[in-house]
Amino acid sequence: MTAPLRLGVNIDHVATIRNARGGDHPDPVRAAEIVASVGGDGITAHLREDRRHIRDEDLARIQEATDLPLNLEMAATQEMLEIALRHKPHAACIVPEKREERTTEGGLDAAGLHNTLVPIVDALREQDIRVSLFIEANERQLDAALRLGAPVVEFHTGEYAHAILDGDSEKTASEVKRISDMAALAAKNGIEPHAGHGLTFENVQPIAAIPQIAELNIGHYLIGEAVFIGLEAAIRKMRDLMDDAR
Repeated sequence: MTAPLRLGVNIDHVATIRNARGGDHPDPVRAAEIVASVGGDGITAHLREDRRHIRDEDLARIQEATDLPLNLEMAATQEMLEIALRHKPHAACIVPEKREERTTEGGLDAAGLHNTLVPIVDALREQDIRVSLFIEANERQLDAALRLGAPVVEFHTGEYAHAILDGDSEKTASEVKRISDMAALAAKNGIEPHAGHGLTFENVQPIAAIPQIAELNIGHYLIGEAVFIGLEAAIRKMRDLMDDAR
């Protein structure tokens, strides 16, 4: 029997809406509580260097509000390392970050940044923070994750999502195979594979069906759908689609 697939919900864009006008509403902590109430498996939050959505004080409030594990997405900087060590989230997912980008564009170059990442990964692991690397699904990056001793990788599914939007069935099939092959290779080498970026009700099932993938992290789409059908309903529908794929 295939293992259940976990759903981590990224609540960044609740904070984006809050920050558009200032003040405290809508509160990302309330979103975290809703995720917990409908059976979500974790909360993901990206504390960006420019603090465009999640703020420093949100992290402790999220941790206090629910018992769900917090997955802190962070850039590979000393500032973010110190914040992670102070808050001690369940997991820290190291992601690439450029201030001019609207959203994370592509995976982390774990191979090219090996020497930069070594002390960060080591410091997180020493504090029992589960390290994840947000990478492209290819052997070079997976080998780098293995050399760094990262127990988790999260495969960037953006190219897959774009292929579907472009109506490119050949590229779509190629992307699913690429992610599937790398998930199998990761699992074979003792690394737990996750996936995320650009996943929707319409495209989630081929990725959810990959048996080695243990977790999907989905945010922007769910928060967008919540405007129309409510956050509880959006999470429940995504959960059902993921379960049906398994």
